[in-house]
Amino acid sequence: MKSRIAVLPGDGIGPEVTAEGVRLLEAVGRKYGHTFHFQEAPVGGIAIDTHGVALPPESLRVAQDSDAVLFGAVGGPKWDDPRAKVRPEDAILGIRKELDLFANLRPVQVFPELIDASPLKPSVLKGVDFVVVRELTGGLYFGKPKRRWETGTGRRRGVDTMAYTEEQIVRVLRVGFELALGRRKKLTSVDKANVLESSRLWRELAVEVASEYPDVELEHLLVDTVAMQLVRTPARFDVLVTENTFGDILTDEAAVIAGSMGMLASASLAAIPGAGERAFGLYEPIHGSAPDIAGKGIANPLAMILSAALLLRYSLGLEAEAAAVETAVTRALADGYRCADIASEGDRPVGTREMADLIISLV
Repeated sequence: MKSRIAVLPGDGIGPEVTAEGVRLLEAVGRKYGHTFHFQEAPVGGIAIDTHGVALPPESLRVAQDSDAVLFGAVGGPKWDDPRAKVRPEDAILGIRKELDLFANLRPVQVFPELIDASPLKPSVLKGVDFVVVRELTGGLYFGKPKRRWETGTGRRRGVDTMAYTEEQIVRVLRVGFELALGRRKKLTSVDKANVLESSRLWRELAVEVASEYPDVELEHLLVDTVAMQLVRTPARFDVLVTENTFGDILTDEAAVIAGSMGMLASASLAAIPGAGERAFGLYEPIHGSAPDIAGKGIANPLAMILSAALLLRYSLGLEAEAAAVETAVTRALADGYRCADIASEGDRPVGTREMADLIISLV
């Protein structure tokens, strides 16, 4: 197989972990007889410094011309002025919108070896294995009007709009139902239907779509209830589907369940994943740019490596190769190797490059 992969490293630790994701994919290609062509382009803060915008047109073109995108992280203190007209986050929001990456998948699994890395009790963590499907191109982040202004009295105001169409809701719900069919056949639709009109539409459509999937059990939960249950009984969940803002918050909470944000991968897809079918997607760790540890060689590359495994599975259709990468991660953890964010007494601490080398040797 020959594939083109866009590489958008970004800021902070983004370039460090992205480099290890590329090395992993190169190793997979050599072992399994695939040819991956990588093209790198700037995004985020570094792009603002060099091009004046977070997502230069050429970087977007590189992504559009690829079979999949490997994305690092964007942002940092240098670009954090809330009054700034251009922000690093414009890169990821823009690329999601331009490429119609409407469904974000974030698998949450507790590796037995990392139970002590989580603040939750081991008894609570037993059997945790779920996926959050977050709608990515609607809601508060994209709804109009969105603006700030001064009133006639000199007071400042701001408004964001949570807006959704039936099409936006239905297609992301179908992603969740399709995933549930291949898992434990339970889908939790997350909303705030007791107060939000858009959530009432969401719940109504969830019921309608569920009629197409009689083998999948559907339940509705309010987002605040889900936030509580994620720390009380997270093993009860299989597939959760929710809107943009709710999903953003809940998946960061879920990262603590897994022990560290350095362990959580994500896939942002432009199509409903089906058996044997490929979906264009962008793949990134959810840990952010972590500027405080950038350049120190201690960032955990496992979220990026697991994101690369999702790239192999969903965009390239290489299930065996994806499973080999995930098995390699499991073996490395079982042997006691840890990066700083997940290390405990008695573990084998390793840096970014060393951990990636180990995974590559085990694939």
